[in-house]
Amino acid sequence: MSDVQEAANQLLDVNLHENQKSIPVTESGPRSESEQLQVTVGATVPTGFEQTAADEVREKLGSSCKISKGRGKIYFEISVESLAQVHCLRSVDNLFVVVQEFKDYQFKETKEEVLKDFEELAGKLPWSDPLKVWKINTSFKKKKTKHKKINRNSGKEKIDNGRGNKTDERDVKKEFTNNALDSDILDYYENPGIKEEVSTLVGDGDLASCKDETDGSSKEETDTEVLKFRVTCNRAGEKHCFSSYEAARDFGGAVQEYFKWKADMTNFDVEVLLNIHDHEIVVGIALTEESLHRRSITHFGPTTLRSTLAYGMLRLCAPQPTDIIVDPMCGTGAIPIEGATEWSNCYHIAGDNNPLAVNRAANNISSLLTKNQIKGKLSWGLPIDAVQWDIRNLPLRTGSVDIIVTDMPFGKRIGSKKRNWDLYPACLREMSRVCRPGTGRAVLLTQDKKCFTKALSGMGHLWRKVHTVWVNIGGLHAAVYLLKRTPQAFVHPSEQEGERTPW
Repeated sequence: MSDVQEAANQLLDVNLHENQKSIPVTESGPRSESEQLQVTVGATVPTGFEQTAADEVREKLGSSCKISKGRGKIYFEISVESLAQVHCLRSVDNLFVVVQEFKDYQFKETKEEVLKDFEELAGKLPWSDPLKVWKINTSFKKKKTKHKKINRNSGKEKIDNGRGNKTDERDVKKEFTNNALDSDILDYYENPGIKEEVSTLVGDGDLASCKDETDGSSKEETDTEVLKFRVTCNRAGEKHCFSSYEAARDFGGAVQEYFKWKADMTNFDVEVLLNIHDHEIVVGIALTEESLHRRSITHFGPTTLRSTLAYGMLRLCAPQPTDIIVDPMCGTGAIPIEGATEWSNCYHIAGDNNPLAVNRAANNISSLLTKNQIKGKLSWGLPIDAVQWDIRNLPLRTGSVDIIVTDMPFGKRIGSKKRNWDLYPACLREMSRVCRPGTGRAVLLTQDKKCFTKALSGMGHLWRKVHTVWVNIGGLHAAVYLLKRTPQAFVHPSEQEGERTPW
């Protein structure tokens, strides 16, 4: 909660500073308008975990939430003061402020008519409040970056003064370099395979000018800096007579004509979103430059799990204080690291049979501790350990674990479908041994649903399936299973007389 409070205080300072520059002082004061500004924010979330994200929004922001009929998006209303807290949500990937939503947009019959309507739409939209939010959000990110740089330098001085060596400074630099490089690796492995076209407008334009009250507030900046933009169209549905590129091109051209902005696909300041799902259209302005799931992992592997998905899986099993939570196939440690960050009153164990994976997990834990130290936080460490082990023979006492959360091998990039037929039943058997009878639970992600269902059918006396969440992982249709440990005590197959192992 300290992160949220710190970010909220930073944003409040930014709001006050920006409002004093941009809003004329009236009798009610400059802050009142900012407090009264209510906007709708949209967020992309891992497919299948929309309800989990909506629950988090209600709990942490107290806002009602609407789940989009197109999978992977939620919408909620906030005040500007809550913007920093929105960026601290653990279940959302990307954020945007909604300019206007059309729930049942009637498209014309011909392509030319539809594209003409898009051109006319740009000049009719209520851009003013969303652009104010975008400006405050941009100022907040700039201040936060500056704050990080100052703390990073002070953190280096503390390390050098305390230990008297310069290797830590090089490690810090290496960590931030790795973070930048590995973000591309994560995109390669975690490219969402959603059936929709994405297109971006590229073009040229004139000097930036904003047709709302925020124009005068940033006069010093706009005098020396040209505001650039791009339009990204996300389209889903097969009954459209136009392509995403055509929609982005014509709508973007009208936006450019209206604001006199300069279009730039890569070095843009404003990203305008045109989301089309069947007959639903949502126009928005992006508030994030990159997905928020890149927050805890700096050392990536071939199957690194998104932090937002890891949070959703952990939330499914409702961790309680003092719970022991184990990820027996941790990979780079995304699940236990997310758990240790959000549920610090539990104890988390990250394990894997691959020494490279365990090393990556340990490095990610170390990087997170370093980041906390650079931020100047008083930290006693994280309630997490990393260990190498065999999933079929865990060095844990029988009935000593409260929760098991793991991403099981799909048999695609790691392992094989054939090996899963032997691995899955062995995993479920060993998990049932270490998991506490009656109260223990497990959340398991797998794409090999046929193999998992067969293995689970032979463990009906030890595991009961409670819920299934269908998700999309890099274009693969996978499932997250929530299992409950039955009260029956575990008996090792070798101790069963005259009984065959069910498989």
